[in-house]
Amino acid sequence: MSTFQIDFGESRTSKIVGIDLGTTNSLVAVMGLTGPEIIEDSEGRKIVPSIVSLTDDNRLVAGEQARELLLTRPDRTVYSVKRLMGRGVQDIQEELKLFPFRIAEHSESVIKLRLGERTFTPPEISAAVLRQLKDNAEAALGTPVSEAVITVPAYFNDAQRQATKDAGRLAGLEVLRLVNEPTAASLAYGLDKRKDGIVAVYDFGGGTFDISILRLHEGIFEVLATNGDTHLGGDDIDNLLLRIALEDIQSEWREDLSLDSEGVQRLRRAVVQAKEQLSFVPETTIELSYKGKRYQRVIQRELFERLIAPIVERTLEPCRSCLSDAKLTPEQIDEVVMVGGSTRIPLVRAAVERLFKAKPHTELNPDEVVALGAAVQAGILAGDVENKLLLDVTPLSLGIETMGGVVSKLIHRNSTIPASATETFTTAVDGQRNVLIHVLQGERELVKDCRSLARFDLKDIDPLPAGMARIEVRFLIDANGILNVTARDARTGKEQSVEVKPSYGLTEDQVEAMIRESFEKAEEDMRERQLREARVEADNILAATAKAQKSDAYPALAPEERNAIESAIRDLESVYRGNDHHVLNEKIEALNRATQHLAESMMNTAVRGALKGTKID
Repeated sequence: MSTFQIDFGESRTSKIVGIDLGTTNSLVAVMGLTGPEIIEDSEGRKIVPSIVSLTDDNRLVAGEQARELLLTRPDRTVYSVKRLMGRGVQDIQEELKLFPFRIAEHSESVIKLRLGERTFTPPEISAAVLRQLKDNAEAALGTPVSEAVITVPAYFNDAQRQATKDAGRLAGLEVLRLVNEPTAASLAYGLDKRKDGIVAVYDFGGGTFDISILRLHEGIFEVLATNGDTHLGGDDIDNLLLRIALEDIQSEWREDLSLDSEGVQRLRRAVVQAKEQLSFVPETTIELSYKGKRYQRVIQRELFERLIAPIVERTLEPCRSCLSDAKLTPEQIDEVVMVGGSTRIPLVRAAVERLFKAKPHTELNPDEVVALGAAVQAGILAGDVENKLLLDVTPLSLGIETMGGVVSKLIHRNSTIPASATETFTTAVDGQRNVLIHVLQGERELVKDCRSLARFDLKDIDPLPAGMARIEVRFLIDANGILNVTARDARTGKEQSVEVKPSYGLTEDQVEAMIRESFEKAEEDMRERQLREARVEADNILAATAKAQKSDAYPALAPEERNAIESAIRDLESVYRGNDHHVLNEKIEALNRATQHLAESMMNTAVRGALKGTKID
């Protein structure tokens, strides 16, 4: 009698790891038998500095090795590259002078960093850090590591999130989930076990400061508001101490050490060490031995706290703004979580406790808490964690129709669910009383190419001039994949909602076909979207100009100004039906310039009319 071939099956040998890809430092963690654990490298170090250097033999190295090269080869070393992920050169023009990077001269929309004679994109640099974390994990676990959960700031947009995924792919990792850093921190503390509550996550890292307020309901986290400062962190404290030490050295040594890059980096290490010690001892000493000379300065915690008080206060203003945006008072915050190495400073903890009127969670290592939370999510996906909600993803993007027949996407494809997003829209016609909310699903840019899910009206809104109404549209997908769409008039509070099942009626093959088609026609779709958006803008400015021409201010203009306006109108109308959005935008801008004085005259007339008969005491 024949027998079946024995098939023992393929058991999972690789581990899913959780990664905190940080601005200053990065960590990797895994779900162990007793809970999440940070993975150490062969030297017993848990933290991998987010520094990347190009060696003389043209290899990219990351972590401690790169940090050493920062002393001797600063021209071939970069750090804090997370700030550039998913951004273009135009996005960073204002802050370029603050970045310690060399941008390649001929890069246009894509940022390229120059290391020696070679150039790299931010995802390529981040991939080097991720590869180091992957290597550390494989060496420690003794198994291949090919899948990961990576954390990102809550405010990261779709391009920044996609750049993080690209970095993972370049490092040989399949990124199964991107988890918001405040959500990961909350998971690490097990706050998801609460039924309901409001959680504030205060993240004071090396290079950035973030504050996020989350609503927890039935184990699901929803980001209510975020705020922060991308150029505020522990580095500012380091730089403050560094400036003081450099002034001391110049006075004692009669030498400007700031001109010596290696000397500055060695002194920076000394002040960072002193800063860290002052969190635990009342006083410490900044010490430097360099080129046969010695510098020492005793610094007390009391003086240290006086020096850094303005920096700590700068973190509290975004906290107040975040509370205001979330429409909450400090008393309504149930839990406060501290994240980032700078939160070890006693002054910081005291300031946060005073502001939120609650003792913050500091039980876990603040450097590790985000990575530990990522490991919890990784454990859920691997099936290592029971009785936890396994978060799924939405297969296709969801959005609404806006003017010109284009789609404004609120929740993007592959967003982890439960998920929520809120955007504010306005009206296109004066005195508009009703707004049609058309809910769509798909990856294409135009309404005609996406799947219609639902339509409903928000009625009896205030009849305001075009552009003045504020309609908040909120998408919320629950753990079962049910989408609830709510439209609310921010002025009156009137709202209307509809519930739909986003993926109802679509097979996996249909979803794949829609995604494939969106890639194939991406360029064509984007051109058409840009053209339609330009025509909508042209309609708006032509209507506004026609209205202005009927005002008392128009006849008062000089004849040459009126001629310029009428000429700009004719030029815009002549290209309106064309297919080049660049030309259309040029003519729109020309009409904007031509009508600038007219707009100012109308504004002055309106102000005089409003103030007529008013006495100023």
